[in-house]
Amino acid sequence: MFSSLPFSFMFFTIMVAGTVFSLSSSHWLGIWAGLEVNLIGFLPVLVYQKEMLESESAVKYFIVQALGSSFLIFGSLFSYSLSFSWEFLNQGILGAPFGSLYLIMGLLLKMGVFPFHFWFPSVMAGLSWISCLLLTTWQKVAPIFLIMCLIDAKLVYTVFILLCVLGAGSSLMGGLGGMNQTQIRALLAYSSIGHMGWIIYAACYSESGMKVYFSIYVVITICVFLSLWALDLGSLSNLGSLNKKNSNGAFSFMVMLLSLGGLPPFLGFISKWVVVNLAMSTDSWGFLFILIIGSLLSLFYYLNLFFSEVLSLKISFVSAFNLSAQSMGWCVNPLLIVNLLGGVPLIFYLLVGFF
Repeated sequence: MFSSLPFSFMFFTIMVAGTVFSLSSSHWLGIWAGLEVNLIGFLPVLVYQKEMLESESAVKYFIVQALGSSFLIFGSLFSYSLSFSWEFLNQGILGAPFGSLYLIMGLLLKMGVFPFHFWFPSVMAGLSWISCLLLTTWQKVAPIFLIMCLIDAKLVYTVFILLCVLGAGSSLMGGLGGMNQTQIRALLAYSSIGHMGWIIYAACYSESGMKVYFSIYVVITICVFLSLWALDLGSLSNLGSLNKKNSNGAFSFMVMLLSLGGLPPFLGFISKWVVVNLAMSTDSWGFLFILIIGSLLSLFYYLNLFFSEVLSLKISFVSAFNLSAQSMGWCVNPLLIVNLLGGVPLIFYLLVGFF
C-alpha cells in the first residue's frame, strides 16, 4: 500500500476528511456528503492490490454503503417534510419516529450491526490486513458518534429500546456466528459485530462509557491486525496454517484474541467491566444478560482455539512467551505486552477496594 504513494496518502486524506466533515456538520445533507466523501476515499484503498477477491469485496461494500446512504436521505427528507429544515436535531427529527428510525437504520447498515450484519464477514474475507483494520476501526467512527448524537437528542422511548435490542442481538450474533469459523478474517468480522453491540448498548446509557469501550476496542484491534501484518501473513487463510507457518506468531495472536474476548486480566476486560458497571444502575438487566451471553460465546471459541493452538505447539506457556518475545520483533512485542498487562491496574484497584 505504501509503495504507491502519493496516491495512497491522497486517498487516506480524502477518507479522513470525509469522516471529519460528517462529524462536524450541523445538518443531514452535510452528514450525507461527508459519508460519501469517506466512501470515495476508502474504495481505492480496498482494491490497491488489484486482486479478484478485493474487487468483489469492494463492490459488495459499495452496494451496502449506497443502500445505507439511501436510508439516510429518506429519513432526512421525512423530517424535512415536517419541519422544512435540514438541521441535525430539528423538530422534524424529534417528532417523527419513522424519520429517526430510517436514519438509525442507515447508520447501523453502514456499521454492519445486527440485523444488517450479513455483508460484513463476506466483505472482510477478501481484504488485506490494513484494509480490514480500517474497516473495523475508522469506518465505524462517524456512524457510532452520529447514533450517539441521536440518542442524546432524547428521541422517543421506542427507538431507545430498539437500539438496546439491536445491541444485544448484535452481541449474540457475533458469538453464534464465530462458533464454527476457522477463517481468521471471518472470525475477526464476527468479533467486530459482537463488539459493536456492546458499543451501541454503552452509547444508550453513557457517552463516556461508549468512548472508553470504543477506544479500548480500537487499541486491541490495531494490535491484532498489526501483528498479522508485521508477521507477513498476507496470504493466510485459517488458524491451522498460522500454526504451521509461525508457531510463535500463533501464540502471540491467540493471546491478543483472548484480550479481544475480554478475558481478565487482559486489556479487553476493562471495557466489558465499564459497561457492566454502568448498567448496574439501570433496569435493563435482560439486555445486559444477552450481551454477556454473546460475549461468553465469543470467549468460548477464543479459548477453544487458544488451547488447541497451544497444545499443538507442545511447549510450556513460559517458553512460548520467551520464544515469542525473541522472534516477534520490535513491532509485536509492545502489542503483546499491552494486551497481557492492560487489565492488571483495574484488577489491582478492585482488590484494593475490596479489602
